[in-house]
Amino acid sequence: MRAVSLHSYFNSIMETAVSTAKSSIISKLFADFKEITKARLAVSVVFSSIAGYFLGATEINFFSLFLLSFGGYCMVGASNVYNQIIEKDLDALMNRTKNRPIPSGRMSVNTALVIAIVLTLLGIVALYALNPKTAMFGAISIFLYTSVYTPLKTKTPLAVFVGAFPGAIPFMLGWVAVTNDFGIEPGTLFMIQFFWQFPHFWALGWMLHEDYKKGGFKMLPTGNKDKGTALQIIMYTIWMMVISIVPAFGITGRLHLSITAACIIFSMGLAMLIFAFQLYRKRDDKSARKLMLASVSYITLMQIVYVVDKYSDTLF
Repeated sequence: MRAVSLHSYFNSIMETAVSTAKSSIISKLFADFKEITKARLAVSVVFSSIAGYFLGATEINFFSLFLLSFGGYCMVGASNVYNQIIEKDLDALMNRTKNRPIPSGRMSVNTALVIAIVLTLLGIVALYALNPKTAMFGAISIFLYTSVYTPLKTKTPLAVFVGAFPGAIPFMLGWVAVTNDFGIEPGTLFMIQFFWQFPHFWALGWMLHEDYKKGGFKMLPTGNKDKGTALQIIMYTIWMMVISIVPAFGITGRLHLSITAACIIFSMGLAMLIFAFQLYRKRDDKSARKLMLASVSYITLMQIVYVVDKYSDTLF
């Protein structure tokens, strides 16, 4: 009896150990998947697409929303995996990226490539199920991000301008997904997110300038943390503020914005502009970080204000 009891106890311990080991492996694999697809960035992009969907929709189809969310995550995730495959050697040089799955050795290039290809195919299929235009814009975003923006980052600061095109697609993608149409409305959504990216990424580039230099990346418009870069940040922030309230003037088709909502969005833009002027005055990393965080808050809250403004009569 005692021998049987000890045997059972030993088996129980082994089963628990194996179960714990499997759980740990799965947890690490999931963590690497999130990191190589840049999950937080991908989720924020999906959020933009959903906001665009609500702005274009006359009625909400939750299966279409699922396809848009799933397809959008796959396409952004695929772009990020391709990017990390291409930049694996450069990532190993920078403190911010040296512990990513590929440069750290936790994931092979072949494994990453399989993940990227699978995500690309799944994303295109999901977006095509919505309509061909949505799949086309999704495919264009992957191509521009991986084949144009990524190689240009070590060549010229104009890479940020090129990268702003795929980065601006998600907000308009939701509109196209629900309407199967590309006109002035999604074009306006595209321009809002297009201009927003310059102060956002230049503030980020300012903060990480020394680390980016290790990898040979040219992210700031003048190449330096100087008044010229800060001045361009101010100018693009002003353009962002202007284009963000254009729908209030009734010239953007079905895309409308009330005067109240326009005032709220313009006020948020002014707050961001104040941070941009602080960066121009102080030219330090702390000011750049404040501007970067303000830009993240701006794009999220702006999209929420647009959606709430459209449905305010229904909600309230």
